[in-house]
Amino acid sequence: MRKWGRNTLHNKQGMEMVQVAILVAIAVTLGLIFKSEITDFVNDTFSSLSKSKF
Repeated sequence: MRKWGRNTLHNKQGMEMVQVAILVAIAVTLGLIFKSEITDFVNDTFSSLSKSKF
């Protein structure tokens, strides 16, 4: 019974690592797909901030 419990805990930790890896891969993929849009947005935002008298 103890051996089963140890393996179950190890499998849960492994699944958590797989889930984190998948989420990181999705985030990187979305960043690569929308790279130009993100860059344009950031540049426009900083340009607006530098032009404003705040």
